[in-house]
This record gives sequence, C-alpha cells and structure tokens, in this order.
Amino acid sequence: MSTAISHGIRVTAKSCYEAAHSDPKVGRYLFSYTITITNEGHDTVQLLRRHWTIRDSLGPVREVEGLGVVGETPVLAPGATFTYNSACDLRSGLGRMDGAYLMETRPESRKLLINIPPILLRYPYLAN
Repeated sequence: MSTAISHGIRVTAKSCYEAAHSDPKVGRYLFSYTITITNEGHDTVQLLRRHWTIRDSLGPVREVEGLGVVGETPVLAPGATFTYNSACDLRSGLGRMDGAYLMETRPESRKLLINIPPILLRYPYLAN
C-alpha cells in the first residue's frame, strides 16, 4: 500500500495480482488496484480528470488520461472518502503506475493537481 497527500487530499493505493485473469505463458498479467481518496482539507473538491503513467518492464511506457475515474467525477466534502477499483494489464510480471488527479475546489473553482502514489505491480512469484 502507498499513500500521497497533496493540498489536503490523501490518496491511498493498493494493488493485487489477478491470477484468474492472467496468463503468464502468453505475457498477460492483470493487476487490480483499489484507490481511496480522502478529503482531509477544508474545501469541498471535485475530481475532474485523471492521468496515469504505466511502466511495464517488457513494454513501452503508456499514458492514460481522461475524465473522472470509473465513469464518475466525485465531489468530496471535507472529511469525505471515495473508493474505487480498477485494473491494469502488463506484458511482464513487473511494472509500476503513478499519476495525478485534476481536482477543483467548490465553489471557488481553484484547480488542484493531486499526486497519485506509485503503485508497484509485481507477479507474486518474482520474489521467490
């Protein structure tokens, strides 16, 4: 598990190798991840966009950008938490992803860049 705090927003990330949806023989490694975003600040914020950088030890660096997360643009009042799950596939059993969220304060409309902590994506048997 990894955590980053930016502008009073805590982002915690945890990954899990999904053996049932992976096939190492053909270079398909699927990892799910859970992100929890907690507003520890004083302003209400809305998550507008995401940007991920995905590094695969056997593949090119990928950039993923888009509106919201999992089809949502959540609004978090002070003290509120939003959790979502998603997944990432790699060609190898070792990689990493990190990035940032673009959030906006309500009602002032100040833009905030919120760091997403690095998430290690590792096939469990690489450690043995």
